[in-house]
Amino acid sequence: MNWLEALILGIIQGIAEFLPISSSGHLVIGRELLGLGATDNIVFETVVHCGTVLSTITILRKDIIQLFIKLFKFEWNEETQYIAKIFLSMLPVMVVGFFFKDQVEALFGEGILLVGIMLLVTATLLALTHFVKFKQRKNVGWGSSFIIGVAQAVAVLPGLSRSGSTIATGLLLGVKKEEVAKFSFLMVLIPILGETFLGVIGGDFSAAASGIPTLSLIIGFLASYIVGCFACKWMIELVKRTNLIWFAVYCTIAGIVAIITAIL
Repeated sequence: MNWLEALILGIIQGIAEFLPISSSGHLVIGRELLGLGATDNIVFETVVHCGTVLSTITILRKDIIQLFIKLFKFEWNEETQYIAKIFLSMLPVMVVGFFFKDQVEALFGEGILLVGIMLLVTATLLALTHFVKFKQRKNVGWGSSFIIGVAQAVAVLPGLSRSGSTIATGLLLGVKKEEVAKFSFLMVLIPILGETFLGVIGGDFSAAASGIPTLSLIIGFLASYIVGCFACKWMIELVKRTNLIWFAVYCTIAGIVAIITAIL
């Protein structure tokens, strides 16, 4: 992977991570279009996901700082409970990561047929938020945080949007639009940072181990971070002001094209 390919894929990650269109699926499609194999896909994906995690921290820094200030008061206050709900939401994806990591990594080598099918599933979830009307009145509760976490765990499948799945699930559970968008972006921070830390200490991100030049990894990281900052801020505002039906239309078209391309 050269630096230009890394730049393109980093930009795709920065956009698709926050928009409900599946960053992992679009990275698979991008690699196919660029003629890149699936080798070391997980390493590059982890690096660019780390970039978008930093984007989330940058855009939501005030919320994160406020949460930590309240946390270190060592009181069972609203902010401490919110952090506890984030940890609860992470349990399903941690189970998937610990026990099914090899199986998940294998799915990224399956090509774009699976991506196309999962994009159609993403479209269905997004469409449900438009056609099935629930009153968005409540904040994230204990039960809803776990169910949203299950949605995140299932969304490890390439083509099934993590943000789309978690936001759609939250909306269908009656969680406020702005609340579920922020919760969706915050709940992924620790799993991605943890995976990145383990990869760094294990030497997985070196050029020798990954097969990807260090410059390409750096450029992919920076591209996903810079583009992700804009996409994160835009998506939070978008969820508050409008519905997700047009993303459902896009995912439907992209999914059908991917399936036809895979079959032909």
